[in-house]
Amino acid sequence: MVSVETLLYIIKESKILLIYKKRGLGKGLYNGVGGKVEAGETVEEAAIRECIEEIGVRPKNVEWRGLLEFWNNNHLYGYVHVFVASDFDGEPRETDEARPIWFNIDKIPYSNMWGDDIYWLPLILAGKKIFGRFWFVEWREIVQKELYLLNNSAI
Repeated sequence: MVSVETLLYIIKESKILLIYKKRGLGKGLYNGVGGKVEAGETVEEAAIRECIEEIGVRPKNVEWRGLLEFWNNNHLYGYVHVFVASDFDGEPRETDEARPIWFNIDKIPYSNMWGDDIYWLPLILAGKKIFGRFWFVEWREIVQKELYLLNNSAI
């Protein structure tokens, strides 16, 4: 079954809110908040719901920035819609799934994130909209990648 998921990054005052993932796929890595889209909800609704569930805040000014396609061991895993938000209601809190941590935009811990993030996250943060495909082996090594701006120019 191909998965449809979301990622959301809250960016405020030259800082980005990441989570330290405590369980599931990506455990031990920093990432945006997100997860699977449930039946009957839009991808934006899913991104907002996941943010509330994972760190207790409701993102505001949510903007779609891209679509990522992930392959693992030559099998299509799924698609991830990427969003940014410039504000939020509530106070970030730790849950069983995630510990929220603010980082300066120029100090994002790419070495402790998924290997693909270094390629596309800087573009998202620069206001670009992207489409990317990444092929992993055992979710560790990227063996192929394609990255496009929405105007179809290869990066």
